[in-house]
Amino acid sequence: MNTGTIVKVSGPLVIAEGMRDANMFDVVRVSDKHLIGEIIEMHGDRASIQVYEETSGLGPGEEVVSTGRPMSVELGPGLISTIYDGIQRPLEQLYAKSGDNIQRGVEVPSLDREKKWLFEPRVKVGDTVKGGDIIGVVQETPVVECRIMVPPKLNGTVKVIKAGEFTVEEEICVVTNEKGVDVTIPMMQKWPVRKERPYQAKVSPDSLLITGQRVIDTFFPITKGGVAAIPGPFGSGKTVTQHQLAKWADADIVVYIGCGERGNEMTDVLLEFPELKDPRTGESLMQRTVLIANTSDMPVAAREASIYTGITIAEYFRDMGYSVALMADSTSRWAEALREMSGRLEEMPGEEGYPAYLGSRLAQFYERAGRVECLGSDDRVGTLTAIGAVSPPGGDTSEPVSQATLRIVKVFWGLDASLAYKRHFPAINWLTSYSLYQDKIDRWADANVDEAFSEQRATAMRLLQTEAELQEIVQLVGVDSLSPGDRLILEVSRSIREDFLHQNSFHEVDTYTSLHKQFRMLGLILEYYEAAGEAIKAGVSINKLTKMPVIERIGRAKYTEEKDVDAVFDEISAAIHAEVKDLIAREAEEE
Repeated sequence: MNTGTIVKVSGPLVIAEGMRDANMFDVVRVSDKHLIGEIIEMHGDRASIQVYEETSGLGPGEEVVSTGRPMSVELGPGLISTIYDGIQRPLEQLYAKSGDNIQRGVEVPSLDREKKWLFEPRVKVGDTVKGGDIIGVVQETPVVECRIMVPPKLNGTVKVIKAGEFTVEEEICVVTNEKGVDVTIPMMQKWPVRKERPYQAKVSPDSLLITGQRVIDTFFPITKGGVAAIPGPFGSGKTVTQHQLAKWADADIVVYIGCGERGNEMTDVLLEFPELKDPRTGESLMQRTVLIANTSDMPVAAREASIYTGITIAEYFRDMGYSVALMADSTSRWAEALREMSGRLEEMPGEEGYPAYLGSRLAQFYERAGRVECLGSDDRVGTLTAIGAVSPPGGDTSEPVSQATLRIVKVFWGLDASLAYKRHFPAINWLTSYSLYQDKIDRWADANVDEAFSEQRATAMRLLQTEAELQEIVQLVGVDSLSPGDRLILEVSRSIREDFLHQNSFHEVDTYTSLHKQFRMLGLILEYYEAAGEAIKAGVSINKLTKMPVIERIGRAKYTEEKDVDAVFDEISAAIHAEVKDLIAREAEEE
């Protein structure tokens, strides 16, 4: 244990000398208040320490003690449904210990040391095991089975395996390693947050992460194991979109990081999630969620740590073979914390004052996502999908954080303030967004949803792009100058925008749409387009076609419950053809 002395305090940055034996990223305890910090720079025997708690009242001459260990998280049963701060301190326990305002230097274990968990072994004495093998399971919540794994670098033979109720620190297994040394395995592991957890191999992500949001699943999909960014100006719906993804994404585990967000937004999450029913299991959504709440009024250094805390917890569940979705809201606030610490360290600033290493830090974070073959001998595959919100000042995506993020991620859901002000949710602009997973997902959707899925999507996208071009002509010379065919494109594109892309997150039916229903909904709109196109060729006026009673039924189709989709949509489809046929017949009679 190395002890030093404070020589300078600058906000969350503390400089201590006499720390020659300490290492980079060691956790330290600062002053007699035992504030927790981390060494981020070494110069000779001087250590620069970022302190994760309020430093007011500290002064030169106070003691700094290095623990000799890097910043680590505790991994084991008890993570799910817990709300942590940025350095993995459970907020409920902190509240019980220090009241409404967290007192400095409070030490609370991340995992409950008293609670006993029922451990069921999956190996027996004499079995050969290697790093990553599952030695037993704990039913952590009604919907999540925590799989207890052999630590990554340990190979050997099971000497002792127990069954029954144990705390996270008690011995459940003893493995004799290759050198003949007995190694005790408890349910809890510790892992340094800045170090990626190991895996056997990274494989190409090729299946859709179903979110139930039509604009995402149909037009700009993300794979399980993919990376996406949601940039948008203030008030455009980044947080609401991430809440929807956290609620409905087809993931086994959700890790939600509120990084530097407003306290009232985090309050919404904390109050809403326990009451929400998971559509997959019928249980509370919190039964498969880990929340990390690091609001904008909490110490800025802990904001920087919260991202790493969250992704390390997500990797732990990925290693069990689960599909994990990680929401980071927002990486801009995290980058601002980096900028503040960099400024206090007097490093050479890069663009807009951000440190020169901003891009590489963002890449290190997003590259920890992916689809991997897990360690162990049972061919498990786990996925970790990372979705980061970006809050560019004034909505200007040419700023450094947005640009660095776009170079890394493969999905861009560009939020548009003008759409948000029109109450169009999600406010994802269909002309500026993109997904580089589109080809893979087209093949997947054609095989798993309907063979016409990708063709239908491409047709709808083409119509929306044509509409944007036609709108420019309309603004110059008016809508009456367009041909009937072009006016039909405007009408159909309006239907795609208002009936398909617009989704009501507060409506119990419309908040989530299955892939089959998405396909059928878009199919109805395009069916009307084809049928009306034939009618125009037969001489039917565009005004009659836009006043057909069935158009209102197409618009209300989104509120059809999943169990009634095929029956109701078949009925609407028949009505489209019947009404168009009737109009063509009347036109023929009038001639």
